[in-house]
Amino acid sequence: MAAAGRSLFVTAQDGLRLHVRAYGTRASRALPVACLPGLARTAADFESLAATLSSDRQVLAVDYRGRGKSDYDHNPENYNLQVELADVLAVLTAFGIGRAVFIGTSRGGILTMLLAVARPSAIAGCVLNDIGPVIELSGLLRIKSYVGKLSQPASFAEAADVLQQRFGSHFPKWGDADWLAFARRTFKEANGRLLPDYDLKLATILDGVTPERPLPPLWKEFDALARLPVMVVRGTNSDILSVATVEAMRARRRRLDVVEVADEGHTPRLTDPQTAGRIAAFVASCDDAASSP
Repeated sequence: MAAAGRSLFVTAQDGLRLHVRAYGTRASRALPVACLPGLARTAADFESLAATLSSDRQVLAVDYRGRGKSDYDHNPENYNLQVELADVLAVLTAFGIGRAVFIGTSRGGILTMLLAVARPSAIAGCVLNDIGPVIELSGLLRIKSYVGKLSQPASFAEAADVLQQRFGSHFPKWGDADWLAFARRTFKEANGRLLPDYDLKLATILDGVTPERPLPPLWKEFDALARLPVMVVRGTNSDILSVATVEAMRARRRRLDVVEVADEGHTPRLTDPQTAGRIAAFVASCDDAASSP
């Protein structure tokens, strides 16, 4: 396993400062990996996987604007996919990366599919973690119910209890240590209090999502990945990525690597040895595909 990552900062097109957690070495000839987290998540979610993958390559995990150590945007309307896609491109440019393997969790997978349309040459392969072209409305409404609305616990132990009460049915096999680690990746200490590690104004992103207004499907964007290696990871308890959507994705491609993570919901952590091993093997296969004539 490679050494711990280091925090670096990149300036977005509008001057906002973006935090990137960097692992491994730029000198490696292997393809770099870019890790893109979920809507209200941070680069910290990839710490374990990035340490594993960076033994022979560079791995970057991005904090979107308004999350983690990145600057918050004074205009919450900029918390949108097009601005965040431009931020991802700014990170790639700053690190001199022309092509990478992308690991996109939830919103990060959506950004990866959008990137396949905007700059297909940037993607050598991708892992879509519990996300696909069709997002189940029930799961989206559940996310809307808590983003920006989590209570303010007095301690990380209390935060772990809060998270277990809300998400326990989705992750029934997690133990106390898992919930405490999740709490430390979800909350931050600020002025003697614990706060979610994101701008609470992120909740406005989901204002337009109602039972009558589901998100449009992204089949065109998914099809832009047709010539590239793609792996999809699905938690068996997911309420965002359905089995039917995975089968529809499989039907549109000659090959789709599918990994199911038992007893995990939205989104799988990607830390268990079997799942991390499958992802590492997939990333290595992208190296081979990129070097083929």
